[in-house]
Amino acid sequence: MERRQDILVRFGARVRELRLSKGYSQESFAAKCGLDRTYIGGIERGERNLALRNIENIAKALDMSLSELMRGL
Repeated sequence: MERRQDILVRFGARVRELRLSKGYSQESFAAKCGLDRTYIGGIERGERNLALRNIENIAKALDMSLSELMRGL
């Protein structure tokens, strides 16, 4: 059985993909989310275990629902 990547790594890759598709730098995206740039970097590298409120902030910054953000994870 193939082992799936850790959820934090998959979520981080999803955030990075969506951020880049919207044309945001990490710095501008962090500002839109109300989070620190280094925190966003940690999320994208799968190093941060996020609070649900921060996940909601990320979804809002990407103009999508939580379910859309989580799609495919």
